[in-house]
Amino acid sequence: MIAYKICLLPGDGIGPEIIAEGVKVLDAVGAKHGLTFAYTEALIGGAAIDACGEALPASILEMAKAADAVLLAAVGGPKWDTTDPDKPRPEQGLLGIRKGLQLYTNLRPVQIFDALSGASTLKPEVIEGVDLMMVRELTGGVYFGRRERFYDEAGAGVDGTPGQRAYDTMEYREYEIDRIARQAFEAARKRRGKVTSVDKANVLESSRLWREVVHRIHEEDYPDVELEDILVDNCAMQLITRPADFDVLVTENMFGDILSDEAAQITGSLGMLASASLGDGTALYEPSHGSAPDIAGQGIANPLAQILSVEMMLRYSFNAQEAADDVRRAVTAVLDAGWRTGDIADGATPKEKVVDTSRMGDLVVDHL
Repeated sequence: MIAYKICLLPGDGIGPEIIAEGVKVLDAVGAKHGLTFAYTEALIGGAAIDACGEALPASILEMAKAADAVLLAAVGGPKWDTTDPDKPRPEQGLLGIRKGLQLYTNLRPVQIFDALSGASTLKPEVIEGVDLMMVRELTGGVYFGRRERFYDEAGAGVDGTPGQRAYDTMEYREYEIDRIARQAFEAARKRRGKVTSVDKANVLESSRLWREVVHRIHEEDYPDVELEDILVDNCAMQLITRPADFDVLVTENMFGDILSDEAAQITGSLGMLASASLGDGTALYEPSHGSAPDIAGQGIANPLAQILSVEMMLRYSFNAQEAADDVRRAVTAVLDAGWRTGDIADGATPKEKVVDTSRMGDLVVDHL
């Protein structure tokens, strides 16, 4: 039996409810495939702010570093919303653990489950065959650049009177672009052999550097992979009009944050999208959706994105491909049988049966 150490970070809102289903599936697939898991659980985000005044205590980061993988649910909520730069925010926990674990690559697969094709707001002929991978740079860009808000005596008001000013800096170093580009090209080699590089090179100097480095890496080491450039605003449009044409999209941090949520809606629900954050050490896995505080505690959250994050953990951290395939097949079988949580129920499927969070996890285990 192979034993793996997993750090569990339930976070806020629906986090504790959905991570419980992820653990349920991990235990079941582990028993089937001869894998054992040792869990440690810790606070992050708003829950950590309430307990100790900061979104990512140093001890939690060390616990995550000592694990073989981290399974995170969700952070945030209106309780901790603030525009005061001196007060902690839950999102600082998420950004902090990505930075602390040096997780520079975020993978978000966007695939259509046939049983849910009716849940998308796009026409069936538009989403047919959609199977793309978002590759997002995670530790650079405007989220980690220099920033400041200050009172400008020289005049920030429209009439030249003193007023507030603020700036955020989008900054990239060559090596940061180099390594994320290589991740994208490697992923494309295992898929359909095409990379679409997203930038704003007609306006931003950081995007011009991005494009130059991506093209150099392509020409020197990956000439067998097709490469195209696309401006981020055009990409936002093309994701809606021709999503099936994309294979691997590689993008800087903020652009990827926005576009991956847009791409997720192609599938009909953020509740179906998993993600993996990878670096050179411990990797982190989490659903793409938020903490949904409006439905927390009601037992109606969709746990499938969390369960599909478990699939990615098995695949990328533990190299347990058969176990990962089993989880994917089980989720597909549950959906094909008509089982739904409320967010993916369309009311038009004759065999549709709406269940709660825990029951959905049980059904995946049954199919395993």
